[in-house]
Amino acid sequence: MNRPENNLTAVIKDWKWDIPENFNIGEACSDRHINLSNGEKIAMIVEDDRAGTSSITYTDLAIKTDQFAEIIKNLQLDKQARVLVRLPNCLHYPIAFLGAMKSGSIAVPTSTLLTAKEVIYLAKDSEASVLVTDYDTWKSLEPMAEQLTFLKTVLIDRSSKDLSNDHVDVKDLDIEMSKIKTVTPNPVTKSDDPAYLVYTSGTTGYPKGVLHSHRALLGRQPASKYWFNFSAGHDRILHTGKFNWTYVLGSGLMDPLYLGKTVIVYEGQNNPNQWVDLIYKHNATIFIGVPTIYRQILQKTQSTKQHTPSLLHCMSAGEHLSDEVFQEWSSRFGLDIYEAVGMSEFSYYISQSTHNPIRPGSAGFPQPGHKIKLLNTETLEEARAGEEGMICVPEDDPGLFLAYWNLPEETAKYKHSGWFFTGDYARYDKDGYLWFLGRKDDIIKSFGYRVSPYEIERVFKAHPQVSDCAAIGEVSGDKVLVVVYVLASGININPDDLVEYGRANLASYKAPKIVYITNDFPRTKNGKILRKDINRSTATAFSTIR
Repeated sequence: MNRPENNLTAVIKDWKWDIPENFNIGEACSDRHINLSNGEKIAMIVEDDRAGTSSITYTDLAIKTDQFAEIIKNLQLDKQARVLVRLPNCLHYPIAFLGAMKSGSIAVPTSTLLTAKEVIYLAKDSEASVLVTDYDTWKSLEPMAEQLTFLKTVLIDRSSKDLSNDHVDVKDLDIEMSKIKTVTPNPVTKSDDPAYLVYTSGTTGYPKGVLHSHRALLGRQPASKYWFNFSAGHDRILHTGKFNWTYVLGSGLMDPLYLGKTVIVYEGQNNPNQWVDLIYKHNATIFIGVPTIYRQILQKTQSTKQHTPSLLHCMSAGEHLSDEVFQEWSSRFGLDIYEAVGMSEFSYYISQSTHNPIRPGSAGFPQPGHKIKLLNTETLEEARAGEEGMICVPEDDPGLFLAYWNLPEETAKYKHSGWFFTGDYARYDKDGYLWFLGRKDDIIKSFGYRVSPYEIERVFKAHPQVSDCAAIGEVSGDKVLVVVYVLASGININPDDLVEYGRANLASYKAPKIVYITNDFPRTKNGKILRKDINRSTATAFSTIR
């Protein structure tokens, strides 16, 4: 299919990948900048609501990641041993994450929101040899330590307490790093060698590991040019997320550090005012968050452009941004919010950019270099404009993951015939804009029409009394009705009014016939709504208008 021309067409045709034979993410994000005489520049700033402000230069990041790598090498582990990192946002996170990869090991970032049993599962599944964590987390894991038969060493961040354990060698990370006076050369890694392992929700109910190679960093170069919109000057990026999430690992750690930027992250209780304060305090030029953060700033603060004079560019991913948030943010801050679509297997490869006008509701365009197609999965024929197809990625795309960890059948299910079949559906409009429809199971078949839940949700999120919402299909007799569950910000919100609101703003087959008011939604650890787990028993009020 020849898609309609857009302002990225010429760039897409001219894009050339330059993937070297040897490459290491840890070295590229630290040592590279010493070689470029950029070592004294601040690489990262951490604002902690209890510990205060800390920072690290590129020179110190290179030194400390080498020290961490030396600790791992001294353990004489098997090649590509797994190093599980379970830390809050702090300077030790990039040190451990990048240092593990420098040593030739595989870094395994995990969330601080996981329970002790969940962390034990990931440690066992990855067969982690090393765990890097804080004292409180370790104490919650310690009673189950005998289950970690592969674990050799635990490195504890900032603790002077008793660390003795009968089952595993537990050490203070800072003390161990201070012992390293000289470092040996790090092993040479190929671009295709495994680098890091992230976990995502699996179809069996258990998390599954997604293994990425070192080239994954280079595979995100198009995003650095056509989503970030970095300037030629001194960019300072404030990211609102946690490092364990693929979205944040890329956009808030690896990508900016590779390009020599300054990253600012926060650890502590969420307060919408703090984001505005941090932008102002650190002269942030780029702000990255999820739609919920943008919505909270608009709803709970009176901030405007005068409170964030340094800000030049805003980015969002993780869920769809409502038209209301987009428009109000533009009005109050004088800046558009640029969205992107990605997944654990393939980071933010579709995005809006400054090269084309934003079309609200559209995901934008595939970035240059990523030759994705919308395919009929049975015939492998490409969908025409207006038709839906599954988003498919060529298997040779450098940004694509290597495999699902220890799940060869699962890998073969999604990677075959020269493509990675993402499971996500989309369509192109006549102008070449891509409209994301979601997973096949999420698409609602209503009165003979196929409806994307995102089409409905973006409309309802524009309602001033709706904090969040989720659209699903619900069987009623021989029909499937569109149903919306609404998390309301208004105390006296009337479900009948919301049904009428849907009728006024959506085609009849898309307009919900039932609206439930709920107190919360089942969510992933990263805050995404789990539509399949929504249950009407959690709703406190509903309205049905036929």
